[in-house]
Amino acid sequence: MRFYEYEAKDLLRRHGVPLPQSRLAHTAEEAAAAAAELGPVVLKSQVLSGGRMKAGGVKFADTPDEAAAATTEILEIAINGLRPVGVLAEEKRTITQEYFAAVTYDGRAKLPVIIFSDMGGIDIEEVAEQHPEHLSRTHFSAARPFSDYIAKNAVAAVGVTGNDLNALTRIVASLARIFLQYDLTLAEINPIGRLDDGAILALDSHMDMEAEARRTHQALLKELGVDDDDNRQARPPTPFEIAAAQLDAADPRGVAGNLTEFDGNLGLIIGAGGGSLTLFDAVRQAGGHPANYCEIGGNPSVSKAAALTKLICEQPKVEKIAVMMNVVSNTRVDIVARGVIKGCIEAGFDPSEKIAIFRIPGSWEEEGFAILDRYGVDYVDRSVSMHEAAARAVAKMQA
Repeated sequence: MRFYEYEAKDLLRRHGVPLPQSRLAHTAEEAAAAAAELGPVVLKSQVLSGGRMKAGGVKFADTPDEAAAATTEILEIAINGLRPVGVLAEEKRTITQEYFAAVTYDGRAKLPVIIFSDMGGIDIEEVAEQHPEHLSRTHFSAARPFSDYIAKNAVAAVGVTGNDLNALTRIVASLARIFLQYDLTLAEINPIGRLDDGAILALDSHMDMEAEARRTHQALLKELGVDDDDNRQARPPTPFEIAAAQLDAADPRGVAGNLTEFDGNLGLIIGAGGGSLTLFDAVRQAGGHPANYCEIGGNPSVSKAAALTKLICEQPKVEKIAVMMNVVSNTRVDIVARGVIKGCIEAGFDPSEKIAIFRIPGSWEEEGFAILDRYGVDYVDRSVSMHEAAARAVAKMQA
């Protein structure tokens, strides 16, 4: 899940990272009041998307009247289909040098990594490609207490020295600790600005949290005003996604949810040890158009599997559903079979027509297949690969 800029800066502030003075405005009047207090301001659209500057979502104002007019314009601009939840009015300062700092996870090294550059304010990919000497990558252990020495090495690696080195070390060290403490997948400040008076401030920030960490950090999210139904996946959740999250949360037995809506016509009930991602990609590679991404596993109850199936089947755009998993030992095939058939019937459909394919090999497999036989549902066993099963489902959609 993503944080808005003003929320990310709240986390930075809690950890002592120096920031410009700012006020969150929801109306032109509030923006004018902020400009009257702060003086000349930068007004930034608060959306869960990049490209704000190009889209006209960042404007400057020297007076309260200018701030009000600019805020009115910004609040009307949808960026990548997203409407702003407000405008962050921030004091305008003169910047003499920009830096970039981010902490993320390196899947190859299986370690967190600090990425630092003395060329901030531009795409870090461009820096890495055209100016690699201006970028450092510093891995560290997530199992040990974080040391400022690690951050200092990351900053010094691109040639920063003196007072800037000390100030940037404190900021980067705080960023790394925030990354670890709140189970983030990305903690980024771009740019960090050195001002004309020598002060160094975090001017913009982007943070993403592991979706699975929401329960761990419920108190923090409540303080930030993040609703339980707000998945923050670069856009507001759809009613379909909210309903899936609610039915998953209502029953602790297994997983039947974690749903993301797409614009296709094939409903997916997929899962098992990374299998959901593999199967979603397999459907698309076969030319299919998924109506959703979804996960099922961990031995959900019949009622939970049925509720998810009914929800997906009831979506007007869903013509058929595919129920597919990798080989599993902790999810009973017969329970899922009972659930999806029950869900289809409750939604008013014939399971043999609505279910394009059923591929869940695992425990209680024979009992599950007997149930599917009874209702005429097309199924395959483990001898048919996940990719082949996905292709069969897509072929039925195209027949």
